[in-house]
Amino acid sequence: MLVFFDESGDTGMKLGAGSSRYFVVTGVLFLDRDEALRCDQAIDRFRQKSGASGREFKFAKMPDAFRLQFFQAVQSFEFLYSTFVLDKSLISGPGFHDSRSCYKDSTRLLFENMAPHLRDAIVVLDRCGNRDFVNQLKKYLKTHANAGERRAVKNVKTDDSHKNNLVQLADMVCGAVARCYSSSAGNRRQFRRLIEHNELEVRIWPTATDAT
Repeated sequence: MLVFFDESGDTGMKLGAGSSRYFVVTGVLFLDRDEALRCDQAIDRFRQKSGASGREFKFAKMPDAFRLQFFQAVQSFEFLYSTFVLDKSLISGPGFHDSRSCYKDSTRLLFENMAPHLRDAIVVLDRCGNRDFVNQLKKYLKTHANAGERRAVKNVKTDDSHKNNLVQLADMVCGAVARCYSSSAGNRRQFRRLIEHNELEVRIWPTATDAT
C-alpha cells in the first residue's frame, strides 16, 4: 500500500492581499504496488508521447489542454484519493494565524479521513515541497498513525517530486480538486470529473455552521 501527499494554496491569512482563500491537502492511495507501477509507467509514456521529456507535471504550471491529456492518461488506473479543503475565510481562531498550526491541523484532519483505509502503508512526501508541510505531516504520522492495535503506516519517506511520477500525480489531483473551489471559471470541475470515480472523500472545513 502506497500513499502520496501534496498540497495546494498557502496557509497565509492575508485574504485579498496575496493569500489564497483555500488551503488544500490531498493523499493519493494505491492499494496494489503493481498498479502503482503501471500508473507510473503510463505517466512516463504520456511524457514521451507529448514531447515533455524531463518535464515535471505540476497542475499550476500546465495549460488546460495538457491537464486534460494527463488525466485521460491516468483515469483508468485503480487509485483512491482523499482531500481536505480548509476555507480560511470562515476561521478566526488564533491558532490558525500560525502557519505551522495550520499545516498540522489540516494534515491531521486529512489523515483522520484516510486512516480507516490504511494498513502498513508506505507514505511518500515531496522532498522539494513546502518544508513546513512535509515536517508537520511526518511528525503527525509518526506520532499518531499507529495508535491502537492496527498499524496504519509502516514508513514515512520523502522523494524529489521531479523524479517521482506518483508524487506528481498527487500534485495534479490536488490541483484538480482545488480548482473546484478557487476558480470561478464555468469549467472548474472538468478535471475532477475525470477522476471522481477514484474519490474517497473531499471534506470542506469549516462549514458556515461550525466555523470557529
